[in-house]
Amino acid sequence: MKNNYSRLKWVALIILGGILFFLSKAANAAPTTPLFQQQQEVSGIVTDTNGLPIPGVSIIVKNTTRGVVTNLDGEYSIPAAPGDTLVFSYLGFKPVEIVLQQQQQVNVEMEEDISALGEVEINAGYYNTTERERTGSIARVTSEDIELQPIVNPIQALQGRMAGVEITQRGGAPGMAPKIRIRGQNSLRDTQNDNGNLPLYIIDGVPINSAPIPSYTVDISNTGIDPLNTIGLSNIASIEILKDADATAIYGSRGANGVVLITTKRGYAKKTAVSARYYSGMGQASRKMDLLNTQEYISIREQAFENDGVEPIVSNAFDLLVWDRDRYTDWQKDFFGGTAEIQNAQLSVSGGNKNTSLRLGSGYHKEGTVYPGDLDYQKVTTSLQVNHTSDNGKFNMDISLNYGADTNNFLHSLNSSLVSTAVNLPPNAPSIYNEDGTLNWEDWEAGNRTNPLAGLYNTSTTKSENLLANAGLFYELMKGLRLRANLGYTNYNSDELLKMPKRSYNPENWGSVSARSINSIVGRKSWLAEPQLIFNKQFGQNELDVLIGATFQQNSDSRITMSGYGYSAEAQIGNLMVAEDVIVNTDRTIDYRYNALFARIGYNWEKKLFLNLTARRDGSSRFGSNKRFANFGAVGAAWIFSEENFISDNLTFLSFGKLRGSFGTTGNDQIGDYGYLDAYESTQAPGGLIPIQLTNPNYSWEENRKIEAAISLGFFEDKLNTEVSWYRNRSSNQLVGFPLPSTTGFNTILANLPATVQNTGWEFVFTSRNISTRDFNWRTSFNISFPRNKLLEFPDIEQTAYANIYRIGEPLNINLLYRYIGIDPETGLYSVADINNDGSFDYQDRTVVRNNGRNYFGGIDNTFIYKNFSAQFLWEFVKQKGRSAFFQTGNVGNIVNQLQGVADSNNLQVPSQTTLAGRQYTLASNSSLTTTDASFLRLKTFSVAYNFPQVFTQRIGSTNGRIFLNGQNLLTFTPYKGLDPQDIGTYLPVLRTVTTGIELTF
Repeated sequence: MKNNYSRLKWVALIILGGILFFLSKAANAAPTTPLFQQQQEVSGIVTDTNGLPIPGVSIIVKNTTRGVVTNLDGEYSIPAAPGDTLVFSYLGFKPVEIVLQQQQQVNVEMEEDISALGEVEINAGYYNTTERERTGSIARVTSEDIELQPIVNPIQALQGRMAGVEITQRGGAPGMAPKIRIRGQNSLRDTQNDNGNLPLYIIDGVPINSAPIPSYTVDISNTGIDPLNTIGLSNIASIEILKDADATAIYGSRGANGVVLITTKRGYAKKTAVSARYYSGMGQASRKMDLLNTQEYISIREQAFENDGVEPIVSNAFDLLVWDRDRYTDWQKDFFGGTAEIQNAQLSVSGGNKNTSLRLGSGYHKEGTVYPGDLDYQKVTTSLQVNHTSDNGKFNMDISLNYGADTNNFLHSLNSSLVSTAVNLPPNAPSIYNEDGTLNWEDWEAGNRTNPLAGLYNTSTTKSENLLANAGLFYELMKGLRLRANLGYTNYNSDELLKMPKRSYNPENWGSVSARSINSIVGRKSWLAEPQLIFNKQFGQNELDVLIGATFQQNSDSRITMSGYGYSAEAQIGNLMVAEDVIVNTDRTIDYRYNALFARIGYNWEKKLFLNLTARRDGSSRFGSNKRFANFGAVGAAWIFSEENFISDNLTFLSFGKLRGSFGTTGNDQIGDYGYLDAYESTQAPGGLIPIQLTNPNYSWEENRKIEAAISLGFFEDKLNTEVSWYRNRSSNQLVGFPLPSTTGFNTILANLPATVQNTGWEFVFTSRNISTRDFNWRTSFNISFPRNKLLEFPDIEQTAYANIYRIGEPLNINLLYRYIGIDPETGLYSVADINNDGSFDYQDRTVVRNNGRNYFGGIDNTFIYKNFSAQFLWEFVKQKGRSAFFQTGNVGNIVNQLQGVADSNNLQVPSQTTLAGRQYTLASNSSLTTTDASFLRLKTFSVAYNFPQVFTQRIGSTNGRIFLNGQNLLTFTPYKGLDPQDIGTYLPVLRTVTTGIELTF
């Protein structure tokens, strides 16, 4: 192990030494060498054929990394030398190449290509490619799809926009980590918390820990706080998702579940531009359940007593005999029916000269709550990007700094329970508050209940800070040969303080409860160094790109959790110095080290045959010494067959055609640290240790073998484009708990077993330019995915605890259910099948499998532009099954509210409170009866904007401006009767939000 690490370090030191040597030479290099002529500033304006300026056009000096984009007036400025070739590219326009002579002013007119297959660069991680030339599966969204959405996390902006990318927003409260799956679930481990199934997040070349931050106030339906919350949406230029082996294998063990690349915006050269944006609005819960009113509820309750032949008394019918039978409260309205105010402000400044450009962007976001109480979420973000090129063009430096700080005051554990309480609480339950505004305890005690807002005066504040820093250094040794160093640093800190004063609880219990606090401090730090050598050579019709590099990364995660008890005054809660007792629940620091060598060879012939080879050797400290290193690699190829004469001459309607495919292996080290070591914990009595984990030196990587085939087609001069992809991913060598004999003293040992999970699927993407005139444009994009997931093999699964969770040949996201056989005509109660006729019901009788995964999903996006007006709307659709909302409350007849229609349904048992009725309800709630259609069609985003005419903007000294209105989750069509078909259960549904704002650029 040490020898392998030493070899990697020596390779890195040699490359880094070479970089430092040539950088020192570059500082004193004369700019007038024969190979590199004196550069000059070249500027101009880029327009379309109608003479209108085109903002955002990419201009690069060919075969270099130097590049800029046009500003809102279509202007640009870039350092270049005579003989250099400037390449102008923009989505929807044909690329333009101009060889410079001595001119310093170059104005360019670009012709519409109506193509999504143009030359706009796509970030593929360690290198850039284009939509036309890519051999891998890469999906992309740009800033215009992200920045105006009133959301906290950038991942939420991807819903419905990408084939093969499944995103679930967990509830409507801000700050919670959304669930993202790229082409399915690969790992068996901890499916509830996504451990082993998280993608790799990379921001400006710096990988960050994608695992959500643990929280004491986040309920079980969520998985913590997302580290991406502190990224400013207005600072993001694009998000790319790498999916197949060709795209992800260069990331080795970190790319098994896909890669999410986030690129922040860069500055314009020369001209200084100031842009300001502000919007505000409101959000409300997008759905409520249609529940019984008081009269309907009482009727069901009285029918239950009649069916059971039981006399109502105070102990079993306090809702009928003690509580007001004429009272009605819409608890959903009271508990999560409020309005959350939303405010957002952004300011950015960009500019520079012929050598240096920079951009500084800052933002503020505040979001209120739909719950009772004064709760909110706030964040402040800042982003700085600096690009510098030396006079001779040989040295280039990119520096990126992203900083974000947020404060989350949501007490999620209470808020989430309020949603469930609002659904279940009888509509005639007493008031929450007394007339003087204090909590009403007396009336609730009469019904042997606790006030649902017990804990209202508890407070939770989570403060987070996140710093991401990256420096990319380039030096051109000679034409076609460059050295590069990618250096990164991250520092994330989170401080959560939960205060629980006595007044949150019934005063009669104050003698037995103590004011207390919980303080959790989480820290994550990492550094990254990646020296690289890049070679590019053109010879005739051939082009060769070679990349060789190394990765050195170290992470340090720490967490300390402390509880304080016995505070004498409420104002002192949280100050551990004055607490009577302090208990340290968690105190740990974990170090993780990761090293790698990687290489890529890219070759193309005549820009129509492409071959991409990638390889990586990874070493991870999470594995035992016997299995610490592993090799990964992939092959990708593409053929643009529309360039062949026999195609172009005969199929004139086909403007573009490409076949591509890939095959390769990636790995997965998303496991706990130190899992291969013996572990002990101290006994309750001092001086003792108890073994809690056995050593396993052969504990090793999971492997994911990926294969893909795809075809891309463009018709009628690329007015209609489509791509069809088929993929198959097999994840094997699964890390699971292997059962041990009880004589060992341990139930399981974490080990690699030859279990294999397979994900297959079809993905279809269509884009079209339906109408394109001077005054009116209409564009459409559509994607749909058909994923299939199954456990392909798991030897001796019946000997493990997984036997009650999974079935061979079935998906991982399933429920094992009893077979429902109907209502027993004699009792009027539910009945399920006893498969083995043994008189008992256990997992051997659960023969029905419900797939909770998506059968298909996708989105359709339309954009309309008429003169200065524009409108855009995105529909998201999902076909899936889920658990019926009728079984999310309780047995009909108990002291719980029910859905409308419960009295008229032939599939529900008669109202009853007997033990037998409760038992049959429990069996039925785990049977095929609960399966329902949970598909939905949702208007995910809708926006309208008006661009100010130039006459107006000139009067106010602005170069550009617009007003806009944005809506989120405005409409949802679904047969599902629960709160949110996207996240099945009694959780807060996503918010329906409407915001309006203004943007000006000077």
